[in-house]
Amino acid sequence: MAGLPAFRRRREVWVPTLLGTTVVLLFALAATLVFAHGVGRYLARSDPARGTEGQGAQTLVVEGWLSAGDLDAAVLAFRAGRYQRVLVSGGPFEDWPEGKRFATYAERAADYLRRHGLAEATVAAVPAPASAQDRSFLSAVVVRDWSARAGTPLGAIDVFSSGVHAHRSRLVYRMAFGPSVEVGVLAAAPSGYDIDRWWATSAGAKLVVGEVLSVAWTRCCFWPGPRGSFSERWAIPESGA
Repeated sequence: MAGLPAFRRRREVWVPTLLGTTVVLLFALAATLVFAHGVGRYLARSDPARGTEGQGAQTLVVEGWLSAGDLDAAVLAFRAGRYQRVLVSGGPFEDWPEGKRFATYAERAADYLRRHGLAEATVAAVPAPASAQDRSFLSAVVVRDWSARAGTPLGAIDVFSSGVHAHRSRLVYRMAFGPSVEVGVLAAAPSGYDIDRWWATSAGAKLVVGEVLSVAWTRCCFWPGPRGSFSERWAIPESGA
């Protein structure tokens, strides 16, 4: 009817041809394969700190939850570097039966390192408390606070982690220490799956996909409180404690 507003209009829409659609799908498939092939090695890449004048870090931080095999690799890494000390991080055991000798992963791993090759080295356990905070981040905060209390400045550190977890460990240590400390990372070789074909086993797929999601969440959604604040350590406002 004349005078009524128009509710539709003709518009030209461009759509890909069959050939164009095929090219786009092949490109997407190739990109996915390249990503899948490289993401495992990217997450498990070792990249030690350069340190002052390229001399490397003097402090090796070992994550205490590592397996015995990974801790053995940490011993070798210490011997191969120019480290002056080892700091072992980690919080309380989960579901650990009563009567065991150690209360935290940090203390257990520090004892293991001393008994398996580092008896003459300076090995200090730096246990973290239980918290709602990201455990790796809280461990980094506790290591940072330990260095301040001990009067031991850490200009550069190397974090020793396991396989594909190494990338996220380095990320949260950088967040905790800030730009004044160079954070390198050493990754123990993954066991139980091929890092270049991680999708071929359920263990590899679970670990790699889980770490990809965890890194993405950490980068976009993890916002710890200001340095030294209650929320930085406990992930909740002080009034809610």
